[in-house]
Amino acid sequence: MKLPENLPRFDSVTPEEAQRLLCTCEYGFMPPRPECVSFSETLGNKEFCAGKAVLHKVTATVENNGKSFSFPFSYVRPNAKESVPAVVLINFRGNIPDLYIPTEELADLCIAVASFDYQEVSPDNGDFESLAGGFLGVDRSDPHAPGKIAIWAWAASIVMDYVEKRPEVDLKNVAVAGHSRLGKTALFAGLHDKRFSFIWSNDSGCAGAALYRGKGGETAEAIHRVFPFWFCPNYANYTASDDAFPFDQHWFLSLLAPRNVYVASAENDLWADPQNELLSCIAATPAFEALGVSGLIGNPEKSEAGLTLHEGTIGYHCRSGEHYLSREDWQKFILYMKKHLK
Repeated sequence: MKLPENLPRFDSVTPEEAQRLLCTCEYGFMPPRPECVSFSETLGNKEFCAGKAVLHKVTATVENNGKSFSFPFSYVRPNAKESVPAVVLINFRGNIPDLYIPTEELADLCIAVASFDYQEVSPDNGDFESLAGGFLGVDRSDPHAPGKIAIWAWAASIVMDYVEKRPEVDLKNVAVAGHSRLGKTALFAGLHDKRFSFIWSNDSGCAGAALYRGKGGETAEAIHRVFPFWFCPNYANYTASDDAFPFDQHWFLSLLAPRNVYVASAENDLWADPQNELLSCIAATPAFEALGVSGLIGNPEKSEAGLTLHEGTIGYHCRSGEHYLSREDWQKFILYMKKHLK
């Protein structure tokens, strides 16, 4: 596959400058860590999934300067004798099991999953005063203020604080994951929280894993017109064309090196553009190799259903079908994760 000729080189700036540009031009800066984080927990079901797992219902409470904010999440741990890998899933609902979480199968595979409803943290609209936005005092008059992607990513790190306390979790092997807008969020969470050793972005498309330059389907102009609140206010200055940004999204993937990055696409998800998601993985590979690890291993001619590239530190698959977080996506990611366990 041929990369766009006008693709900015990641090695043209320092990693620190690359991250600064991503924050100032696109997502805003990650909100600061709270002064205090605590968890209250109830045992939801100790015979969950026919006794294969235990369901915990948890409330996270964060405090800053006398203010507090709480949000719920769920944690499902398999009944396993040895330590288990875990996934922090930023999800669209708080249901367990859920349309996007094949809970029993994941318990069978000995994977613990902590998941939360993103709108329990901050609503998916321009409201920055309620819930976490109010707690954090987000000031959108600041051109580099965090958008909703940054706020949801901040919450993923709070959930990771809980996972870190779980005695059954193998802390060398914890993933952060999300689908669509929450796939973008998973990448941003992974960028700022090095405790995530695997970062999985599913069908994240524009402003996620896909390159802007030469992109089909959704463009920066289209995404900003409908969802300006996902990004920092300064994002508006870079949406006129697909080459307006001083970087491209392979920089985002490159900054995650040398940890494991997994990008998943769907063949008919043309709005996200599987070709440009794959091209981003290819373009990020030199940054991984510069740190002494492999990037994407394989030389595909195009992204198509059935393509599975699991050998490298960057993993990729494309399945048949539409924009969705499927059982097949989970199966392939877990195969990749277990292949690369630390």
